[in-house]
Amino acid sequence: MEAIKSNTINDHKLKEETVIKRILSGEKELYEILVRRNNQKLYRVIRSYLKDEAEIEDVMQNSYIKAYTKLYQFNLESQFSTWLIRIAINEALAALRKKGKMLYLNNYSPTTDDVLVMEIPDRKNLNPQEKMAQKETKQLLEQAIDQLELKYRTVYIMKEVEEMSLKEIAAALEISLANVKIRLHRSKEMLKETLYRLSNNTAVFEFGFSRCDRLTEAVMKGI
Repeated sequence: MEAIKSNTINDHKLKEETVIKRILSGEKELYEILVRRNNQKLYRVIRSYLKDEAEIEDVMQNSYIKAYTKLYQFNLESQFSTWLIRIAINEALAALRKKGKMLYLNNYSPTTDDVLVMEIPDRKNLNPQEKMAQKETKQLLEQAIDQLELKYRTVYIMKEVEEMSLKEIAAALEISLANVKIRLHRSKEMLKETLYRLSNNTAVFEFGFSRCDRLTEAVMKGI
């Protein structure tokens, strides 16, 4: 199936539940709406597990196709993105297992430290020098996030970058709400010394328009 060549599809006003019901009724072309709405979030989550860009896109595509084939099993009372992320995480872990990397995602160390309050930088009206500095600090932040342990990196990106709720993260990772809070706190502690004022930058690990179009087209051809 050809992807719809329109930038307006990402701004589609159809509710998620309506889109899914119509897809299940035979309008499979509407699956593109779900793909485009979730590309950025899915990329960032999988990027927590994998570093190779081609491998990330393969996992994304496989996850979308698997979600499409199992869409009839989706519970409309929850969010599609949470269900999709769980599929994608399993795909990413499978890719890592093929490489012989063993992951222990449910281990954590409790901490009684106070919860951090992170400052959000003002990115309005920047001059060229400030924009260059911001680009450099964004790259530094991405490097720092990459150095976090997987269990902390994933929670940090889901909450601070993708702004998912704690309940959504707990559901996607299948861990307790308390565990999510602990991992989030620990991730901030690990980053705060050098990136304290920049740790809420939501512009990291962007999945740009051309990549979004290419992946969406590949998914729609595969279903």
